[in-house]
Amino acid sequence: MDWAWFQSLLGPGSTSLPNTLILYSFVIALGVYLGKLKIAGVSLGVTFVLFVGIIMGHFGYTVEANVLKFIREFGLILFIFSIGLQVGPGFFSSFKKGGMRLNGLAVLGILLNVIIVLAIFFIDGNTSISALVGVMSGAVTNTPGLAAAQQSVGDPAAIDTMAMGYAAAYPLGVLGIILAMFIIKGLFRIKIDNEIKQIEDETENSQLKPHIVSFKATNPLIDGKNLLQLHDIIQCNFVVSRLMNTGGEVIIPKSETIIHTGDKLYIVMSAQDEDRFKAVVGPEIEMDWNATPSPVVSRRILVTKSEYNGVEIGSLRLRMGYKLNATRVNRAGVDLLASPNLRLQIGDRMTVVGAEEDINRLATKLGNSMKRLNEPNLITIFIGILFGIIVGSINVGFGMKLGLAGGPLVVAILISRFGYKFKLVTYTSSSASLLMRELGICLFLASVGISSGAGFAQTVFNTTGMWWVIWGFMITLLPLIVVGVIARGVYKINFLTIMGLLSGGCTDPPALAYANNSTGNDAPAVAYSTVYPLTMFLRVVAAQVLILCFA
Repeated sequence: MDWAWFQSLLGPGSTSLPNTLILYSFVIALGVYLGKLKIAGVSLGVTFVLFVGIIMGHFGYTVEANVLKFIREFGLILFIFSIGLQVGPGFFSSFKKGGMRLNGLAVLGILLNVIIVLAIFFIDGNTSISALVGVMSGAVTNTPGLAAAQQSVGDPAAIDTMAMGYAAAYPLGVLGIILAMFIIKGLFRIKIDNEIKQIEDETENSQLKPHIVSFKATNPLIDGKNLLQLHDIIQCNFVVSRLMNTGGEVIIPKSETIIHTGDKLYIVMSAQDEDRFKAVVGPEIEMDWNATPSPVVSRRILVTKSEYNGVEIGSLRLRMGYKLNATRVNRAGVDLLASPNLRLQIGDRMTVVGAEEDINRLATKLGNSMKRLNEPNLITIFIGILFGIIVGSINVGFGMKLGLAGGPLVVAILISRFGYKFKLVTYTSSSASLLMRELGICLFLASVGISSGAGFAQTVFNTTGMWWVIWGFMITLLPLIVVGVIARGVYKINFLTIMGLLSGGCTDPPALAYANNSTGNDAPAVAYSTVYPLTMFLRVVAAQVLILCFA
């Protein structure tokens, strides 16, 4: 049998469509598999796709230039846009309260990264800014920054140089973040158990989550007052979920419901307001409302109809139209107090209390269909990509454009936060969002690896490559140590939070996985998600600015 066709299909040199598809499939499949392997508890994830692509490129496998550019840019857009949808809802809220301090420290880390890069650029004089931006992106394990810089520079040779610098710096970038955690822990003689206990104590006394308490009305001053008047007296957000009168009857109270001494109230509030209720209403009591015989039940309703995206809870007229009370809204795993001015979003799970037939009527109105959530909202995705490309092509001054990375990122953030005002449904199931993100980054990394593989060995495995590794390690480690010392020494921030801050400041999931596994607590993930949106945005912008100003 003539096996020439088989050799031509799998061998290097051909750029036919079947060869291209086989090459991409092999690079991505092997890269994803190797990325799952852990060394000392740390894995490189999909970044291994880049290294497999480099190896295949080194052995002569190529892709037709225009095809490779299309796949690379399309993968970049999918990846960046899905990142924007993910971080958008928390982008603006991340500046509130303690988030300002954490984000300020993360921004300091980015500035120190840029300062070190510029110092090396001007002192060395022989290394291009393209190489250094690639090294910086690898050192802080930030692939979107690499993608944005490559899209801004345009020159194929500079694109390949960035990819080589990125690949040279990335492995020690991951290890450098974890090493910085060990250094901070050693400098301040931190004991993890003590830090975990402190976090647990703070969580126990959290004033942010909805707090549910039963009270017995004993204050004669509120006898005969209705719930609307009680709101005026206490002046805080709360919901009286259920009320048991002195006759033992459980009802769903309305604003005009009269309170009498001896009544028992089931109230959802913020934890810091509990003392107000004790002073105004009466003592806290222990009571199992679910075990109390009554026609009233509590259920969660899933918001899945697009016409209720962005609608305020108060406008649903739940008490008048359905004889129901909304107590909480669970959004992306976080419980929120169901205040009248809270706007619903597709995917919210609203807890309501009332008669089962009334709850079923409301459920029908709001959708309550998991199947509907599983349907991808392709219109919103491609409208966002369309406007993202347009925004990225606009000259924002000094010859700078946001490009195919920055434009879709900005538009995705804005759509995910304000899309409901334009009747755009931005909800995407976590599995669909992850698929789009992982597919995009795999296509991008495979393209970058294949295109830069031919010159990788002679460029990296020499004196130049050695310096790239050294500079990358400096760019990783020094800013993190400075940020960590300030966070602990000046602001006395919990070490678990610092671990999340350092991981999020470098947008590095492997480092976050290490922090979570070594502490058994979700505090690092909370800090990571707090700084991640702004950090991701600024790292993309910083990489582009360095290229546009110094290339």
